[in-house]
Amino acid sequence: MFSVLFPGQGSQSVGMIKELYENFDYVKDLFHEANEALGLSIEKIIFEGPKELLDETENTQPAIFLTSFSIFNVIKKETSLDLNKANFFAGHSLGEYSALACAEAINFTDTIKLLKIRGKAMQNSVPKNEGGMVAVLGIEVDKINEIFENNFENFKCYLANDNSNGQIVISGKNNDLNKLIDELKKLNIKNIKLPVSAPFHCDLMKPATDVMKKEITNTKFSKSKNLVISNVNAKPSNDPEIIKNLLVEQIEKPVRWRESILNMINAGNKIFIEIGPGKVLSGLVKRIDRKVETIQVNNIHDLNNLKKL
Repeated sequence: MFSVLFPGQGSQSVGMIKELYENFDYVKDLFHEANEALGLSIEKIIFEGPKELLDETENTQPAIFLTSFSIFNVIKKETSLDLNKANFFAGHSLGEYSALACAEAINFTDTIKLLKIRGKAMQNSVPKNEGGMVAVLGIEVDKINEIFENNFENFKCYLANDNSNGQIVISGKNNDLNKLIDELKKLNIKNIKLPVSAPFHCDLMKPATDVMKKEITNTKFSKSKNLVISNVNAKPSNDPEIIKNLLVEQIEKPVRWRESILNMINAGNKIFIEIGPGKVLSGLVKRIDRKVETIQVNNIHDLNNLKKL
């Protein structure tokens, strides 16, 4: 039993998927479709950068989706593995859109347009560099909630991602995050300020929710071929209306990734295939349960790892 995972923001790198682009004409075709849908040369941003341009949220989100969707199509065309026999599809934050597109709940063009709008709306919800995110390592959710409760008069921060055992991400305005960091230092809790310029998956994203509610409502969704796990409730669904409502909620709600992986494992899942740039999600899965197998696919060499399935 296997499931398919799609990465989110932070997995991008300049030059990603270039090998597949150069070897398969149908990948080039997808890039050309993306350029037309976005009204810009996304392939130039992906292959030439600079990194700062690729890292802008409104570029990052469609770029990662395009990479993941392209790799998914390469697997379908170049291997005998039937990805639609997967138990579940799941994606981290924007990766949920990749999962839905690959499960044919949304078409390619609508998905990449939605992600361009989503990225811009999320970036614009808080003035640039006024908000951010901090990864907190080595503690569980209960402990971070206790820290919040004990300091509610001093700072206001939000749980944004419950990624794995001992890896939590917090969002907030930078003034509050700096106070949180001071408190974590006192408690000898390791933390890392992430290189993002906005506080994703928290109440500060309300303006983006308003934008995306309108856009998602006006986009056609179909019943997905695979069950897709929602970041909001860590549960699977293939119902178009449920999925649309959860995607709207997803903007402000925390990503319940640890619970999502555990739910898939408890349903009998033994293998996770990560489709997209990098291998961040595979690392998180291994932190949750070292006994399961993880496979990453983002180049021609990786395709050989699928032959045993």
